[in-house]
Parts: sequence; structure tokens; C-alpha cells
Amino acid sequence: MMLTRFSPYLLWALLALPAAGMVGELLSSADPRILNKLLHPTGEFAARFMIIAMMATPLTLLLPGWRGPRWMLRNRRYFGVAAFGYAAAHTVFYVINRGTLDRIVQEIGQFDMWTGWLAFAIFVPLAATSFNGAIRRLGPKIWKALQRWTYPAAVLTLLHWAALHNWEHPAGAIVHFTPLALLELYRIWWNMNRSRAVPA
Repeated sequence: MMLTRFSPYLLWALLALPAAGMVGELLSSADPRILNKLLHPTGEFAARFMIIAMMATPLTLLLPGWRGPRWMLRNRRYFGVAAFGYAAAHTVFYVINRGTLDRIVQEIGQFDMWTGWLAFAIFVPLAATSFNGAIRRLGPKIWKALQRWTYPAAVLTLLHWAALHNWEHPAGAIVHFTPLALLELYRIWWNMNRSRAVPA
């Protein structure tokens, strides 16, 4: 019952808490490298909230009698929009930190950079169509097909995160994405079993 009464405003406040801390640090710090220091936490929270949003469906299949996954499913768009917000902050901090367009263009061909840019480019239309009006205009079929682009965005985010550490310390990315990967494998197994159970 507690989850069903959970206010969306309270959820937004909780999702904004990390951002509030980062803004406070940005405004109070005299460190000239503060933007560089905030790059990692903004990117990590973008990935975390994206993972939570993507875990909702397989968790409802794995734990059909539990209210938690159903609550996540009803509210996954909040987590998705929050993920985009942190990804946008991550991108803005990166652009400001680099200082010039030339430096950004020089780096864009690097694997760790183009994977991040491509992931963010995919996030933009997903976030732009996350409201009910977009679903009505596009229709559920087209909207769901568009939302499936979350999967390549997640893969690109994982590669971007791991490559930033030169593949030497990918533990953070692996720890975050492994639960999602396992749940998606379970979802595939569940769907295959269901298709076999349907009579021809």
C-alpha cells in the first residue's frame, strides 16, 4: 500500500537529490576543476536511473506477486527522464570543461567519446517522447518501437563508461550493468517459454 500511495512529487524530489548536491558543490567550490570532477557522478547517475527504468519489466516477470516491480513499471518514465537529465548535465559539463569546439571535435573520434555522444543522441528522442501526448500522437506501436532504442543506448553507455577507464578498471560499469543483463536474459528465456506454450 505504501508504494501505491507514493507521490510522484516525492519521487521527483528523491531523483533530484543527487543533482541538488552537485549544484551545491558547483556553486560553493573554488576548485577550477570542479566541472571535471562532476563529470563522473552525473554520468553514473544517468546510467543508474536508466538501468532502474529498464529493470522494471523483467522484474515484474521474475516477481509477479511483488508490488515493487509493478510500482517501478508504473513510474519508469520518471526514472528515464531523470536519466536523461543527468546525461544532459554530463554532456553540458563536458562541453564547458573542454572549453573550445576544436578540442571537442578532436576527441569525438575516440571510442570512449563517440559511444557517449551516440548514446546521448539516442536519449534525446526518447526523452522528447516520454509524455502522454507523444504516446497519443505516435500511437502505442510506434512509441514502443522507438523506446526499444533504449537497449542500444544502454550498450553504448556501458562501452562509454568502461572505455573511459581505458578498459583497465571496468568494474564500476560491470557491477552496475550485470543485474540488468541477467534480468534481460531471464526476460528472453521467459518469452521463449511462453511462445512454446502457445498452441500452434
